[in-house]
Amino acid sequence: MLKLKEQFDLERDVVFDLLRKEASVCRVKEYSEDVDTRILNIERDGSVLYSWKGATVTTRIGKYDPNTKQNKLLYTFDKQVCVSSCSLNKEETLLAVSLAQNTSGQERLKPISKCLTLLIEIHPINNTKVLKAVDCRVKVQFLHQETEAKSALESHLLLFAEDGYVDLYHVLLSKQEGYRVVISNPERLSRTAERLIEDFCWAQWDGHTQRLYCLTRKDRFVLRCIQFYPNQSCDTVFELVLKLPANAFHTVRFVSLGFDHYHVEKPEQELVRMQVFTNQNGSMCVCYSQPLTDKQELTYVMVLVHKGYYMLVYLRGCFLHCINTRQQELLCHSLFLTGQDVNLGARLQSDALTVMHKDDETSVRLLELASGSIHTAELSPAYLLQILRSDARPRCPSSRTDSRRLAALHCLLVFMGDDPKLELKVVEWLCDNMNAFESFDQTQEFILASLFRICYKKSLGLDKVLPYSCLFEKKEVPACLLELPGVLCTTELRVVPDFKGKAARLHGFWAELQWSTERTKCLNAVSNPRYRTSHIRVDWDKLRSESKASSHVNHLEENTKKVLSVVDTWCLDKKLVPLFQEEDHQQRAFIGLTVDKLREHLNRYLPQLGKKKIDALVVNYVAKLLELIRHMLESAWLKYKLGPRALCLATKGGPAEWAVFHFMLRILESTRSLCLPLPPGYHTLFAVFAVRCLPHQTFLQYIDHGFLQLTETFVSRLMTDLDNSEANERLKFGVLKRLPEPMEQRIYHMWDHPVSSASISRDYVKTLLEKHNKNKGFVFTGRDKPGSRPEFLPLTYLAKMLSDIESQALNPFEEKENVDARFVEESALMQTLIQLGFEEK
Repeated sequence: MLKLKEQFDLERDVVFDLLRKEASVCRVKEYSEDVDTRILNIERDGSVLYSWKGATVTTRIGKYDPNTKQNKLLYTFDKQVCVSSCSLNKEETLLAVSLAQNTSGQERLKPISKCLTLLIEIHPINNTKVLKAVDCRVKVQFLHQETEAKSALESHLLLFAEDGYVDLYHVLLSKQEGYRVVISNPERLSRTAERLIEDFCWAQWDGHTQRLYCLTRKDRFVLRCIQFYPNQSCDTVFELVLKLPANAFHTVRFVSLGFDHYHVEKPEQELVRMQVFTNQNGSMCVCYSQPLTDKQELTYVMVLVHKGYYMLVYLRGCFLHCINTRQQELLCHSLFLTGQDVNLGARLQSDALTVMHKDDETSVRLLELASGSIHTAELSPAYLLQILRSDARPRCPSSRTDSRRLAALHCLLVFMGDDPKLELKVVEWLCDNMNAFESFDQTQEFILASLFRICYKKSLGLDKVLPYSCLFEKKEVPACLLELPGVLCTTELRVVPDFKGKAARLHGFWAELQWSTERTKCLNAVSNPRYRTSHIRVDWDKLRSESKASSHVNHLEENTKKVLSVVDTWCLDKKLVPLFQEEDHQQRAFIGLTVDKLREHLNRYLPQLGKKKIDALVVNYVAKLLELIRHMLESAWLKYKLGPRALCLATKGGPAEWAVFHFMLRILESTRSLCLPLPPGYHTLFAVFAVRCLPHQTFLQYIDHGFLQLTETFVSRLMTDLDNSEANERLKFGVLKRLPEPMEQRIYHMWDHPVSSASISRDYVKTLLEKHNKNKGFVFTGRDKPGSRPEFLPLTYLAKMLSDIESQALNPFEEKENVDARFVEESALMQTLIQLGFEEK
């Protein structure tokens, strides 16, 4: 499920290096017996602070630099000590250390404190200042802020006491002898301490964002966030009320504040495990869990201040729950794995896994303290693809398999879909699995989820209103997608954070978080804020019966022009699939209507974006829809290795053409069900594959049942590219019978066939007669007297009338030549005989 990549290994990167260095000074025997190396802290830049002991009576503190892959000795104590907390300032001139005092044996009789906190000058090693000597645990952490060079002679240290307070020390430094950095006025150091928080029961440090989270309780639990700024100031920017058990914390808990190897939490004291997760895109989630009960039940809560990414809940040997917090309405969009599926690998089998921080939106760093290894972990695309491709498991109902597939599909498309190679593999899976699953339509899910991923980041709030799943178009969601075996879940928890101080004026993370929470609160207060594509169906049915010259149709055409102007049509002649190369009036109207309805929806639910912004977002959304369908066809084209001859009507289609035809049929059915438009040219391309792959009679039945829409481009090619064999003639006549009259008349001009010529003649005569002035007299001239040719009065009258008004109509055959009157006469005579029953048609 997770793809792990090792970044740091204590044995490989530190211990071996220490042994090698000791060997260079002939002390191998001393260190070959045992090197007790322990990770103490990981600073903002990724540097690993560690201590080690050997057979000597000293304890040393070192630093591993992940960039240079080098180890550096920072400080050596003259005896063995128990380092419970340690931090190094950014300039590497000060080292803060908390020592757990040894109170066993003879030391127990001495009046010493349980914890001694020191501030040590290490550039070079010089003075040591005692900050605290107390009977409770103390954690230390330097601020690592991006500061200018002139402020480098000032460091700021956070000191956390188990008694429930946090102090901030402002340490002024000075240079001596050009290189020696020392503390200025060390005797006044305690006076610089600033009390930030009192009476906290839980604290978490986020070094990458320089934020401190603290939980306090009076009449209720309140989570506070203090933001530290580059100008050395800090401010409480955020408060959140949490509903926790009254006895949640028997002792003060520290999170992400280094690793204390001399203090072990007793199971009965750890009633709640809690951690805050954020990412740079303005997402925040507070997670807490309660330990396993006798009934083997685990309760875990995700407080979504703002949803935005996947959360993994892992219990070794039991389960791994991949929670889709952006689409948390239905359980089926989150992946729940049990058994062998939750194995994280041999190196990560400890219960004590520490989530250090998110490297980016898709990966996270994990520390396994027992082995001293750090891994980056991200969801494995290969494993998710395996879930898609897997058949129904033994003893596992197909509906349950569908739920796993649906969750894996959304994870691949929404969370990882920016990878073109990965998206191509998903399209290939669609081609191999064209029949819809029992519980959902995978083609519809692909279209909506991919569109959601492409467009929701364009503006804040779009993720709340854009569609992302076809399940919401169903009258009733299948029961198997509403629940997971063994999992009870509720999404009714609503929290309203309170932003304080500078948060209202900040940009970046806090601005996005504040805006998104306020928007979410507004959208939660209204019904059905998410757009449903099927709501357009009634309007589309009305539009098809509307006059093509109406103002409404003209307005929709303007919408369509905007969409097609931003579609990627660069080098259309070099594209694999010939789309966007013809006029398709029906689809153009459909595209314009889709723009209209989506714009109307966004104006209703996101009016603060402004009409100009909304118009651009809507046009982009529909354009991306058309490009996505073209991309799906191009992927299928590549999969089946189709070339230019795939569009040749004169040859029958093979297995590759049949597969693409079936895939196009699934796309057509899916978009029709969702009421989504298709790119202009899609129906022509689909008809080409249909006539190549289907028996002629089946092809005509596809037309009758509405699966095939005959376009003028396709029919004209059909008439010209296919010869006039008996089978092809029957096909052409069948197609002509199904054409609307205006198109039928135009198509006859393209078919070189006697029936086509006869039809043109009839239409020509009809046009002339309709335009003839019935009130005009009829007089024979001398040369046209009845005795000059064989008399058949109806034909004589017709010939005279045609001669008189011939110039009033265009010749359907060649505009610049005269009409073949004899041909017209013979055609009219034949039609008269047919009408009188003397000849068969």
